[in-house]
Amino acid sequence: MKRRNLGSYFLSLGLSILLALGVGAAIMAVTGYHPWEAYRALFQGATGCGELGDLPSLLTQRQFGNTVEYAMVLFLTGLACALGARAGIFNVGGEGQLYLGAIVSAYIGVVLAGLSPWVVIPAAALGAMAVGAFYAWIPGVLKVKCKVNEVITTIMLNSVAIFFCAYLSNGPWKTANPNRVSGTDPLEAVYRFPQLIRGSNLTSAIFASAVIALLVWYVMSRTTTGFEMKLTGHNPRFARFLGLNVDNIVIAAMSVSGAICGLVGMFQVYGVKGHYQDGISNEYYFDGLLVAMIMGYRPVGIIVMSFFFAFLKVGAAGMELNAGVPGELYRIIQSVVIFFLAAEGGVKALLARKKTKKEAANHG
Repeated sequence: MKRRNLGSYFLSLGLSILLALGVGAAIMAVTGYHPWEAYRALFQGATGCGELGDLPSLLTQRQFGNTVEYAMVLFLTGLACALGARAGIFNVGGEGQLYLGAIVSAYIGVVLAGLSPWVVIPAAALGAMAVGAFYAWIPGVLKVKCKVNEVITTIMLNSVAIFFCAYLSNGPWKTANPNRVSGTDPLEAVYRFPQLIRGSNLTSAIFASAVIALLVWYVMSRTTTGFEMKLTGHNPRFARFLGLNVDNIVIAAMSVSGAICGLVGMFQVYGVKGHYQDGISNEYYFDGLLVAMIMGYRPVGIIVMSFFFAFLKVGAAGMELNAGVPGELYRIIQSVVIFFLAAEGGVKALLARKKTKKEAANHG
């Protein structure tokens, strides 16, 4: 993306967020709430800091850790979606891929208990990525070989994966702990990712996530592979004419997308949860998919918007608790941001047409 377009893009994003916050403030004022106090409570709920002067202590705040951890989940799942979309295939099955990655990595940790973490953690990560990639490979192959709509297959495969994981966690792989209804045995403490902020969900998985995000951005924006994916997604017939193996590009993009989703599941087990349990994902992939779609599958935009949406969602609990404002308000702000960003393209096109007509009339 050219610098001018990038600047215009982030300007539009910033204005959309400000306008959405303004609409949220207007709604609160009309319904009898104090907007400033509500947003202050939102800020405190997301960061743990009551005032801007408290920011130096930010890195010790539990709420800030939870915000960063949720943003990590959003940008990883969003980037996974963007990889498929760049090559022209829409992966809606990330939720199922995440579940499979979570339960397989948990089982590997239980089976290999007693071995060195340097063996178990890489094995769990590879297992999670492999099962996620395979589960995404299936609809990818059906798409390119049989022309089966990937949206339908991935949605259906989500249910298959989630129910299959529920069967395993309530049956063959169920914990022996009589106090728990379902789920796998807990991992040994030595396999758990270190907690970065006490009491929060943030673990050292954030560092691996940052590396993955950097790699995805680099591949999509700075490599021949990224260009070939973009060309395949925009015009597969022209890509074939140039000699590109379009089928392999689409399948590979879908598989890597699934691998990232499986890895997110592994991060949940080895970081936040410590074991597999039913409902380990609260529709994380669909939230990430929403972020990716809003940002037009641009990697940098996905990362920025992930932090904003995480800020809203985590902060909403504090806003409800401390200011009495219903936490669902953050959904309204989300929706308004989406509306303004979606309308931006149409407004630009309308202004461009008016400018063209005016110039034509002047020359005529």
